[in-house]
Amino acid sequence: MERAELKSLLRATGVAEECGEFFFVRDPQRVERLPAEVGSASASEGYGWLGLPTGGTSGRVRFARHDEVTLTTAVRGFCIHFGLERVNAVGVLPAYHVSGLMARVRCAATQGSYVAWAWKQLELGKVPVLERQTGDWVLSLVPTQLQRLLAWPAAVAWLRTFRVIFIGGGPVWPALAESAAQAELPLSLSYGMTETAAMVTALRPDEFLSGNRSSGKALPHARVSINVDGTVSVAGDSVFHGYFPEWLPAREFQTEDNGNVDAHGHLHLTGRRDAGIITGGKKVQPTEVEAALRASGEFSDVAVLGVPDAEWGQVVVACYPEGGRVPDFARAVVALAGANKPKRFVAIRDWPRSALGKIDRAALATAVVAASPALGREGP
Repeated sequence: MERAELKSLLRATGVAEECGEFFFVRDPQRVERLPAEVGSASASEGYGWLGLPTGGTSGRVRFARHDEVTLTTAVRGFCIHFGLERVNAVGVLPAYHVSGLMARVRCAATQGSYVAWAWKQLELGKVPVLERQTGDWVLSLVPTQLQRLLAWPAAVAWLRTFRVIFIGGGPVWPALAESAAQAELPLSLSYGMTETAAMVTALRPDEFLSGNRSSGKALPHARVSINVDGTVSVAGDSVFHGYFPEWLPAREFQTEDNGNVDAHGHLHLTGRRDAGIITGGKKVQPTEVEAALRASGEFSDVAVLGVPDAEWGQVVVACYPEGGRVPDFARAVVALAGANKPKRFVAIRDWPRSALGKIDRAALATAVVAASPALGREGP
């Protein structure tokens, strides 16, 4: 894809702002300040003239520098990995998120069809009519979106018609994966981020349906390795050029994700290094606690945070949406023991999810701190 073509696509999204030689993709619902130093940054070839926002659910928003080379490289590797010459996609993710933007870029770069569809319409049972004669179709969802669609039989039948359904944006808990497998959905569990122009590893649907629950093998354009400290490193020509206004010549990104690669080359993620909760000197992975709480069937949604505490350093707090049936907390923690067992359960009135369906953990932490301890139920 040439630069002019990519710029035309960006303008069409309605979420790109031009600033001299640069383009910045922005969430229209957030007040995201552009880097003050952008005027002194270079837009020369190899420096990155496109800023994609990252970090919004954890607080500070930064803009990762990309260009037509990084995005086109990612498209090429994607097509080879899945054996697609033409990408047709239904898009329910916003263009200001890398997954939503890359769906549009893949279609444009391969002369495929892109159908934008509002998630709210899909939730109500209204699905687009697709031109199947144009080839196979793909769809990208986040785990919570998949969870809601699985509860609707007609949606499950519609999902089965896709060549691939990509799941990203957060960990897929075991119960959700098993429900999707039982429904015979062609899922691809994937791993990627804004800094890598979306996915760099992906599981093929046949592997998923055969019982594999990893994040798949590296796509042809990416090199994924595990550092001495257990964190994941990604290298390749789809890796960003640094955060505005900085420029990084090295095409390798050290992530904060912990993981390992098995003998078959499949990536297994085990949590985030910066997300661990240290309580009473013991480390707790929030994703593991969340998976156990979800598996109990007591929560429609749940998120686990570490909250500062004078005695324990941090305490494990489980948050859930207020309203509906009150969870049976004793039943919910049966599979948990010791430090992994939440000390408090807090009902949150306004559950903070982004338009993408991801939990806004920064907003959730603020809500928990604002709630007095009296509002939180002590753990069993």
